[in-house]
Amino acid sequence: MPRIRCFAFALALALPAGCAAAALAQQMPVVCGYIFPRSALLQPGQIDAHSMTRINYAFANVNGGRMILGVPEDAQNLAQVTALRRQNPSLTVLISVGGWLWSTHFSDISLTPQSRAIFIQSVMDFLKLYDLDGLDVDWEYPGMAGSGHPFRKEDGRNFTALLKELRERFDRETAKTHKRLYLTIAAGASDEFLEHTEMAKVQRYVDTVNLMTYDYYEAGSDASTGHHAPLFQNPADPKKVSADESVKAFEKAGVPAGKILLGVPFYGRMWGEVQTRNHGLFQPGKLVPNAYTPYSLIEGSLLRQGFTRYWDGAAAAPYLYSESKRQFVSYEDPESLARKCKYVVTQKLGGVMFWEYSGDSSGKLLGVIDAALIKPAGEGTRKK
Repeated sequence: MPRIRCFAFALALALPAGCAAAALAQQMPVVCGYIFPRSALLQPGQIDAHSMTRINYAFANVNGGRMILGVPEDAQNLAQVTALRRQNPSLTVLISVGGWLWSTHFSDISLTPQSRAIFIQSVMDFLKLYDLDGLDVDWEYPGMAGSGHPFRKEDGRNFTALLKELRERFDRETAKTHKRLYLTIAAGASDEFLEHTEMAKVQRYVDTVNLMTYDYYEAGSDASTGHHAPLFQNPADPKKVSADESVKAFEKAGVPAGKILLGVPFYGRMWGEVQTRNHGLFQPGKLVPNAYTPYSLIEGSLLRQGFTRYWDGAAAAPYLYSESKRQFVSYEDPESLARKCKYVVTQKLGGVMFWEYSGDSSGKLLGVIDAALIKPAGEGTRKK
């Protein structure tokens, strides 16, 4: 393990959870990539081990109050992902549990000390079995239905209790093994999420808050187009949303800047039947097939098929519009991502996280993050 990372690791073991996370954040920004193979098997060489500091493998599920594999292929994929640590000893691998579709049982497992204890023991067994470095809790969302999940008004305080007890169990395990276990959450970038959680308390127990600063606009959910991941607020935006506003809201709610990872999307959102005014921006639009558009498709196909790229300087966000097709696409590109990486540095955030790896098969977006956040930290922090 390179010297600077050894120092950070030793310091992490010696300090309380909050101080440890801050010490690590000072050494190198976190670059956290979600990997979501669904039911596919990862191929050798598919994942760049050197351009990330953390991998969150998505998703584990919950059954009978216990954490389980999401699909059978996950066992083989996890073995391949954890093996990447031989290429980059600084890399950590976490399992993400839940997500948009699999948050069904969180309200139940967090409800009582007994239900939390059963779940936490299953987490410990899972981490040991698959040789993982920690857990990312992706509950979408406490106290809210999400995609139609059961929820309770007391979810917020139970969410806090679950994370507190996970941290206590992780710390006891670290005291025995001297291996740090990381605990993170994926957080919705909305006032509604903050209203239903106790983030000032939650932040004490987690290493990072992975702030999902994307999907502010979605075809099907929003009747008009808009930037789905703007860095700053465009004064003309009817919803008045931006990553910057969300970061400020989480800081105001008690989350230190150094624990916030700015979420960036490796995909775009598309609308159809969009009129030409303002090149389609903030105009009525309709849901179209394949409205979720990976960056690789945007960069490799749409930009060559009649779409014109426009830049919103106020929002620091690009968008595409095809007058002939009457289609609008909001997305992330190298220019907007470089601006976000600069924002992370100037605002002293903990780093970035992105959803998700397969959306950028060219590696162009990940290359921007690597150049902005990892390489400046020193080539000596990476082993090649």
